[in-house]
Amino acid sequence: MYEIPFLRPNLVKKERLLSYFEHIEASRIYSNYGPLNHLFETRVIAQMFDGIGAAVTVHNATIGLMLAISQSKRPRGKYAVMPSFTFAATPLAAEWCGLEPYFLDIEPDDWQMNKAQLEETIERLGEQIAVVVPYATFGSAIDLSLYDNLLQEGIPVVIDAAGSFGTTVAEDAAQFGKGFGGAVVFSFHATKTFGVGEGGLVYSADQDLIQRIRRAGNFGFSSSRESVMLGLNSKISEYTAAIALATLEGFQAAQERRKTIIGYYRRELQQENLLQRGWSAQQMQGQVPLQFFSLLSPDSPGNREIIRRLASHSIEARTYFSPACHQQKQFQSCPHSDLQVTERVADRIVSLPLWEEMNEATVGRIVKVLGSITEENAL
Repeated sequence: MYEIPFLRPNLVKKERLLSYFEHIEASRIYSNYGPLNHLFETRVIAQMFDGIGAAVTVHNATIGLMLAISQSKRPRGKYAVMPSFTFAATPLAAEWCGLEPYFLDIEPDDWQMNKAQLEETIERLGEQIAVVVPYATFGSAIDLSLYDNLLQEGIPVVIDAAGSFGTTVAEDAAQFGKGFGGAVVFSFHATKTFGVGEGGLVYSADQDLIQRIRRAGNFGFSSSRESVMLGLNSKISEYTAAIALATLEGFQAAQERRKTIIGYYRRELQQENLLQRGWSAQQMQGQVPLQFFSLLSPDSPGNREIIRRLASHSIEARTYFSPACHQQKQFQSCPHSDLQVTERVADRIVSLPLWEEMNEATVGRIVKVLGSITEENAL
């Protein structure tokens, strides 16, 4: 056990759940897109997306990616183009849909998929591209103008926005993804800022796409309960919907608390002068209620050694995403571009604890240990 664990989920309090559980007992509906599920989807569209578009819940974001890719991909395409710097769920979802991941590099500043490589790959592979799957790195917003243009050109886009639920875009403080015509897939895993245990959401301005995903997530059933398309079971239970509704009620306060903790990190980093001593941070787009705080370590001693030294001070840190996908056994045979930035980031990334009960002193302790590690290495 660590004195400062990497994550400590802030479970919704039972008192907030009781009224929703009473609804379940009264309706005797436990699943199958029940009334609480419908209420949650409706509230999300109204509160988070200003009434624009549609959404469907899924049992987890991996299944959400699988459904979104399967209902978006071009039928004769072969490749799902995506960054290698993402969670394994992204390429695995593509493989479950019969596609081959094609890995691209990331930009050195915001760690999003490299735009020049994407344009070159689209030009070179043409109709072989079944779908493009950008990753909104660590919850950061993506400039969607490029992907809007791809949709206009007939190239499907599914955005892996696993950590971006609650991320707002500066122009109008709208939820990231609002109005996007492709699919945007959010995770509600326990590790996320909006965590319900297991769960997720697929959003799109294209209501027909969401309706197809909803049907495919219910065994491909027609209104007569005949399977008319490739499907699976992605539905959440009414109990999960109850947790989601209760979590939504307190979500704004949770976001504000996380932004406060992010502010502690930035101030402590400045006081320790770590950004002038070889450390660097991702350039985040939008207002992001981070699920953890990531930095790139100096070239030496490398992230694995830094993780070990933090652990010796009872501080748990992790390496998202190291190894990158193309370095993992399952995906080593997949085609890819030059991935120098990805490999450099994967070698140096250190993801630090961030949970809502953290205080300024806890953050200060973490950053001071990083400072001492940096100083020791400079000797």
